[in-house]
Amino acid sequence: MSTAIVTGQPVPGSSLENDLRSLGFDVRVAADAAETESLLAAVPADRRVALVDARFTGHPHALRLGLTDPRFPLAAVPGAVTAQPAARQALTRAVARAASAPARSPEGGAPALAVDSLADRVAGALDDDGGAVHRPELGSLVATVPADPRARDEARRAVAAVDEEAVRLRSAVKSRDGFFTTFFISPYSRYIARWCARRGLTPNQVTTASLITALIAAGCAATGTRGGFVAAGVLLIASFVLDCTDGQLARYALKYSTLGAWLDATFDRAKEYAYYVGLALGAARGGDDVWALALGAMVLQTCRHVVDFSFNEANHDATANTSPTAALSDKLDSVGWTVWVRRMIVLPIGERWAMIAVLTAATTPRITFYALLVGCALAAAYTTAGRVLRSVTRRARRTDRAARALADLADSGPLANAVRRVFRRGLPGFAVPAVALLGGAAVVACSALTDFGGALPVAGALVYVLTSALAVARPLKGALDWLVPPVFRAAEYGTVLALAGKAGVNGALPAAFGLVAAVAYHHYDTVYRIRGNAGAPPAWLVRAIGGQEGRTLLLTVLAAVLTATQFKAALTVLAVAIALVVLVESVRFWVSAGAPAVHDEGETA
Repeated sequence: MSTAIVTGQPVPGSSLENDLRSLGFDVRVAADAAETESLLAAVPADRRVALVDARFTGHPHALRLGLTDPRFPLAAVPGAVTAQPAARQALTRAVARAASAPARSPEGGAPALAVDSLADRVAGALDDDGGAVHRPELGSLVATVPADPRARDEARRAVAAVDEEAVRLRSAVKSRDGFFTTFFISPYSRYIARWCARRGLTPNQVTTASLITALIAAGCAATGTRGGFVAAGVLLIASFVLDCTDGQLARYALKYSTLGAWLDATFDRAKEYAYYVGLALGAARGGDDVWALALGAMVLQTCRHVVDFSFNEANHDATANTSPTAALSDKLDSVGWTVWVRRMIVLPIGERWAMIAVLTAATTPRITFYALLVGCALAAAYTTAGRVLRSVTRRARRTDRAARALADLADSGPLANAVRRVFRRGLPGFAVPAVALLGGAAVVACSALTDFGGALPVAGALVYVLTSALAVARPLKGALDWLVPPVFRAAEYGTVLALAGKAGVNGALPAAFGLVAAVAYHHYDTVYRIRGNAGAPPAWLVRAIGGQEGRTLLLTVLAAVLTATQFKAALTVLAVAIALVVLVESVRFWVSAGAPAVHDEGETA
């Protein structure tokens, strides 16, 4: 339940109280600032509370955007401000200050105050206190506190002149999306989202429907027949339509949730990787073994995402961005067609799924995987090169928060932490990614270029433990230190692929696929916790599953002491054990009250 305190004398003919009740607020009226303070103190601490000027005139959806979004502890629109329970103390202090303060114009991009409004003064006081007050983009929606009856009439005419439903449909679609999604999916998926909203469906239900559709598509691909491949391609596109719809429904109805964050953040990966399994099984029915290609595609795609995540986290709150590469990118954005070309080059999820669906229906799984590997490799080269150029040509100071996020993404375990205590001074900044890359290349090469069962991969893994510890021995604040987590991912997953491929027994590569999928889930879970400002997974979880360097060393030791058949069994056991531990902790976190209420906005690439 939420409470709205309407401040000031009600305006005749106003529908404000009814609008607030329709948004789920228990409405109370305060005649002045003193009564507002008393009513605020009486509201239970576990409730969201909003202060709304009685003279507020505007669209109900403007109030919905400003007062009901669960992702932001503090939010405001002209004439209204709200706080979730976590920010109630800040709101109480701001009300006390604003009650005795003169009218002012808040900073931080807030609109100037046309009239003396307590709600706007409270929002300004929150700004002064350093509160992160979210102010949604209203576009053509009206939200104002008129100074007199004439201004109120003008505002009401402005409200009547705007098609609020059209605005909601437009705002349901992400402002930045891929070419395929923008021009081939969103023009009609937004209407599916509205249809779902009017029938009381939730984004979580649509997300689940998308997953089920993708799993059915994978099952069709696993039949290995041409009809199955065609059906799989059609269903994969249908799954993607639903995948777009769930986010649009969340934005249309502002139905964000902790469970929705977890479902949306993980189901995209589950759908894509399950589809890879279906293609591999379908190919096997036709006598073609493409498991190595399927695992390679998953490794490449996961490493691509870690590049995106690491770069974004490293620069999340960096200052003084003076990169000429970024300036060139901004100039190119002014030329419309270059924007779409660059968005297509990175092969985002819409383009990627469309390519997979068409190739599945028209060709073979092997050709599909070849095209996917080539496309993702080119996209990875393009995005990584651009980010390296931005990093080496900019003058910026990385923050402790960024260094902490990169350390969490590195997923260092007990071995690396023990070794790095010996090398407390660490490496010079420019040497960190180079040393990490050298160690990763060593373990993958030793695993791939020698016969199965030798001791050389173990030696390579020991070198890798040393170099990975050196790489994280001091805070990752160097210009290219964001490369460390993706190098670690490539080293660990590449070692699994190389060892399973060298084992040469049926089932080894599928078992390796399951192990990489389980570990990748842990890494994606880490990313979305950090995105929600909830911190990394607990330290005990990282210790329990060994850390990236511990798992890499363990796999090389198992390959050295076990037969190929036994190694396959060990991969299976590891995959199941890691999946169980990671999933149980992840489910516990994302359905708990402390999980961040976010909704995945899709891939950053």
